[in-house]
Amino acid sequence: MLTTIGRGARRGQPVRRLTVAARLPPPRLSDPVTTILQRLERGLAGRYTIERELGQGGMATVFLATDVRHDRPVAVKVLRPEISADIGADRFLREIKLAAGLTHPHILPVHDSGEADGLLFYVMPNMEGRSLRERLDAERQLPLEEALHITREVAAALDYAHRHQVVHRDIKPENILLHEGAAMVADFGIGKALSGGASVTQTGMTLGTPTYMSPEQASGEGDIDGRSDLYSLACVLYEMLTGEPPFTGPTAQAVIAKRFVSPIPKVGVTRDVPPALETAVTRALARTPVDRYPSAAEFAEALRVVTRSMTGPHRTPPESPKGATGRTSIAVLPLTNRSADPENEYFSDGMTEEIINVLGKVPGIQVASCTSSFAFKGKDVDIRQVGEKLGVGTVRGSRSSRSLPLVGYAPVQQWPRHETGRISARRAE
Repeated sequence: MLTTIGRGARRGQPVRRLTVAARLPPPRLSDPVTTILQRLERGLAGRYTIERELGQGGMATVFLATDVRHDRPVAVKVLRPEISADIGADRFLREIKLAAGLTHPHILPVHDSGEADGLLFYVMPNMEGRSLRERLDAERQLPLEEALHITREVAAALDYAHRHQVVHRDIKPENILLHEGAAMVADFGIGKALSGGASVTQTGMTLGTPTYMSPEQASGEGDIDGRSDLYSLACVLYEMLTGEPPFTGPTAQAVIAKRFVSPIPKVGVTRDVPPALETAVTRALARTPVDRYPSAAEFAEALRVVTRSMTGPHRTPPESPKGATGRTSIAVLPLTNRSADPENEYFSDGMTEEIINVLGKVPGIQVASCTSSFAFKGKDVDIRQVGEKLGVGTVRGSRSSRSLPLVGYAPVQQWPRHETGRISARRAE
């Protein structure tokens, strides 16, 4: 079963710094799991039937449960009583609500959250598979292309979340779940809930895992952005490639100190990798945020270029004559939210990214990246410019009256409704 619990001291437990007194009554610091289970069963009676414990971590316990209303298995993650008291229900529920609004194929959704008998909890799908941590514990290193694939999928999830003003703050192998060949990021919103911030008036704790924590987060800076997640993801990629994180030490303090005084280690010392990959990892691990990639999407694009260089050229240039041999090239422009509710924007963005991801797995099709396609979001541009800029022979997306069909480029149009459940692509005839 996929669970998102913390690990032992070998990988570094989440560290917390308490700066103010808790608002809730003093917790019972020695509550045994049986007591937590009883309180949870009492608080969730009629909504969830708790089956058994799945595991424990530094900040939470995960239980397998049945969603009574929908008759489906779920994982209920309940924070330890002292942590619940430290952060308070208001902050927790506010940040979890933001995370629950994220809809993306590589983000594990939040089904429910709340307070039950004084315990703070949230509910996730209970899915077959395992975490990246379990995979690394078993295999230590991953094949190069698979490591890059996982990193790009996580980067896509982070880019989506960052564009919606959500920073994860605790990217690590334990929070990357592998399901049906895809990577999914869990525990969005938890790091922010446990560290406070401008969105909440009360200041609380700084949370992260030392092995993967960015220098600015380790130094206690409250105003961190998506580049902190990017640093953590680079640490995960480094570990997938070499078998160990970039900085290690006997204590959390030693690990954090190395980030500030030691040079960035090279992947090539342990494993032969393309020079472009070494450059990308080094840049993402830069000590200062401004020296890293500006966004997770740009990091993902750099890794995509590395993958292409390893397998040869894939793109069919737009100037290729009609009927020339080669892979079909296509760009999917961001779908338009035509509902009356602007908050549905995340749904159209998520659908666009899912279409791009699905098409990217179809043999014989080269798809422009999410980063490239989303550069045209909200812009009224000629179809010729889109095709030439992205180097593709087909452009698809929401209908636009200003787009002009040209030889070599399919007109921008909506996906045919009769193709629901099956995505096809074709070159313009």
